[in-house]
Amino acid sequence: MAMGLAWATAALGVFFIVLAFDTIGLFRKKNQFPVDGRTVVITGGSQGMGRGLGKLLAQKGANVVIVARDREKLKAAMEYISKSAQHPETQRFHSISADVTKPEENVRILQEVTTWNNGQAPDIVWANAGVSAPGLFVDTSIETLRAQMDINYWAAAYLAKATLKCWLHPSSSSDKPFTAKNSSLLPRHFVMTSSTAAFCGIAGYSPYSPAKAALRSLSDSLRSELNIYHGARLHSSSSGPPADIRIHTVFPGTILTPGHEAENKTKHPVTKILEESDPAQTEDQVAAAAIDGLERGYYLITTQLLGAAMRASALQGSPRNNWLVDTLFSWVTSVAWLFVGPDLESKVFQYGKEHGVYKS
Repeated sequence: MAMGLAWATAALGVFFIVLAFDTIGLFRKKNQFPVDGRTVVITGGSQGMGRGLGKLLAQKGANVVIVARDREKLKAAMEYISKSAQHPETQRFHSISADVTKPEENVRILQEVTTWNNGQAPDIVWANAGVSAPGLFVDTSIETLRAQMDINYWAAAYLAKATLKCWLHPSSSSDKPFTAKNSSLLPRHFVMTSSTAAFCGIAGYSPYSPAKAALRSLSDSLRSELNIYHGARLHSSSSGPPADIRIHTVFPGTILTPGHEAENKTKHPVTKILEESDPAQTEDQVAAAAIDGLERGYYLITTQLLGAAMRASALQGSPRNNWLVDTLFSWVTSVAWLFVGPDLESKVFQYGKEHGVYKS
């Protein structure tokens, strides 16, 4: 018994040492996500995480295009982002008003950006549009359930299809990926914003979390399918894309935005109980963590430690960011879930016992 406890303690100590080394960048490779001089498209870019991403990417030298429905919010966000330009004389900024829940609008976005970008398709596209409408499943209207899937899954899926068709089957032979200083073609990146709600079922998020979980599955499938095209570059027909295309998905937790404040006004009390200890981040903190993960070359990216633990416990067949850290983390979290899972379910049960379904 004592020997087993000693081994468990030693293993846990090794895990935290490795995690600390990974956090400070000991395993860090060269920047896998250079953006200086490249064109980046961000949907949902007028507020929240999207605005934070636009600001940080502008600081790193990117040409930024933001997409949203509200023209006034777009204008304000564009002014805010452009002030952060690293190269004010040469960097370019553009905004597009579009409804990304419509497939044809996503095609238009790619066409408009390509025209604006002198005939070159964007180098990086980030499907960031999304909104949460929390509530109990049986109380949520069919219209809301469909709308949640439209904005949180289909909007990203439509943009992925339009983007990948643009990159894999360009309409112009002059379209080429961005070239680095050493004349090598840099990979293009398609990024989706999901949520830590994709990793764990929480009472009150049933209209929202299934769509975010679907993004993770889409991400795995697209990453697998793109290997066909990358391999085709070695085929005699040379039918593959000129440079690699990389897929990534980001899983933020609670973000302190006006949207989050609006959610809390209608959120069921039991949902608030379950997430009361969750860490919250500002839009700038989330953007910085997301881009740091991309620069490290990560595939599934979380923005804080709790999210990282949830990701490690739900990896299944997804590629690992770091095989050692992720393996150790998954061992630790598999034990933690023996206690966390029942505790979450107990809190929901206890709420119903004390208050009924609806608190009077």
